[in-house]
Amino acid sequence: MFNETPPLQPIRPRSQFHIVDEEQVRQLANGTLEVLSDTGVHCPSEKCLRIYADHGAQVDFDRQIVRIAPDLVSSSLSQAPRYYTMGARSPSHDIALDGTAMFCATDGCGIETIDFLTRERRPSCKEDIAKMARMADHLTSIGFYWPIVSAVDHPSTSPLHELDASFNNTVKHVQSETVMGEELGRYAVEMARVIAGDEETMRKRPPLSLLVCCIAPLGQDKEGMESALLFAKAGLPVGFMSMANAGTTGPASLAGTVVAGDAEIVSALVLIQMACPGAPVFHSFMPGIMHPRTGGYLATTWEGTLLYPIGVEMAHYWGVPSLAGIFATDGQVPGWQTGGDAASSLMLCALAGAETGSGLGLVESCTLLYPEEIVMDSDIYHRVRLEAAGLDTSREALALDVIKETGPRGMFLKHRHTREHLKRRQYSDLTAQTDRLNQLRDPLEVAREKANMILETHHPQPLEAAQQAEITRILAAADREIGGQR
Repeated sequence: MFNETPPLQPIRPRSQFHIVDEEQVRQLANGTLEVLSDTGVHCPSEKCLRIYADHGAQVDFDRQIVRIAPDLVSSSLSQAPRYYTMGARSPSHDIALDGTAMFCATDGCGIETIDFLTRERRPSCKEDIAKMARMADHLTSIGFYWPIVSAVDHPSTSPLHELDASFNNTVKHVQSETVMGEELGRYAVEMARVIAGDEETMRKRPPLSLLVCCIAPLGQDKEGMESALLFAKAGLPVGFMSMANAGTTGPASLAGTVVAGDAEIVSALVLIQMACPGAPVFHSFMPGIMHPRTGGYLATTWEGTLLYPIGVEMAHYWGVPSLAGIFATDGQVPGWQTGGDAASSLMLCALAGAETGSGLGLVESCTLLYPEEIVMDSDIYHRVRLEAAGLDTSREALALDVIKETGPRGMFLKHRHTREHLKRRQYSDLTAQTDRLNQLRDPLEVAREKANMILETHHPQPLEAAQQAEITRILAAADREIGGQR
């Protein structure tokens, strides 16, 4: 037996706003173009260098530096689709990136887990990914799934085992951040084809997408870029993320970090359009700021949160969807800091018009999984979803007739309008919980109970037997070829 996956509840802002005005966006974009044409980016892939050169970029093969003229950037990116669909195993959970809604994903690439039973800290494993995929499948806040932690028990082929655990435990779209290189890429594309069923469906409703991290400052990753080319050729969406760190791998000024990080992303988007015109791509800017005393990485600072919605603005300037940074926290355990870090970034990015965002479920700068954190993050998500939707000011909502009927010093409680509208109100199932004595309970305790309940009761529709067998065959072949088993 399996459970039906609840419908998605994306954030649909009533209106949008701009963190930076049009002139500032133009200044930032011109800065990106100047860096790309005058300084260039480092690209260690011979294959990618050839593509750049064949399409008119200035390439120094000895130094592996690529410079791209502004008109070449513009002509290349003009071919990128502004809107497209990220498919899911369940068609009703497809994600339409059409600019009207924001869909969010879990965080990813964590390396440690607070054990679900013992509550001890340990290295993450494949089973953690499977369990969290089931939780993500149940939560209406999660539009698509990042393998939230690393399958360190399968070191050489961990990205493929992460996909296996994901596809088997959620009907939602899966996005990988770890499939790097042609070798792993071929197997991942083959898995996606099995999930889609055929080539045409895979291109129309791609069940898998890829996010590749750039190498700050002004560098690209060889394995990442070459796997991105494979994905793009197969019709699977690919995106590029800059994690430039202000003060170390980026300038200390916020605007300078935006320009440096944006140049990294745009250089990669241009390559994909050169190689596969019209391929679905997305832009992701998730920077950090250096701690001034330790030199450490800070995912969330007072000013740093401003950079995430600016990344959304830059994506839209270049004509592609955005994957926004949300929920990143430097907090050590679930609590007030993780909640405070999450709320503002999500609201700002949603109102800036982000199509997607990722970051639910991890703490300690996106490295540690507490199973209940995703439940708490989901609670914040729904608060933002309702606030961003704005206010209903219809005649019926204004309740003018009800106010007139009730009159001065009357009581609205007995009115039918009150009964009907109270049923529409939505409340937190963490902070509105009471015990038998009508005392409010600790939200953290309630979140842990809810996480356990989901794992005990929610079992998504499994893959068809033939699909399971084929995915198992692909994994076994990868393990033999790449040596994934210890």
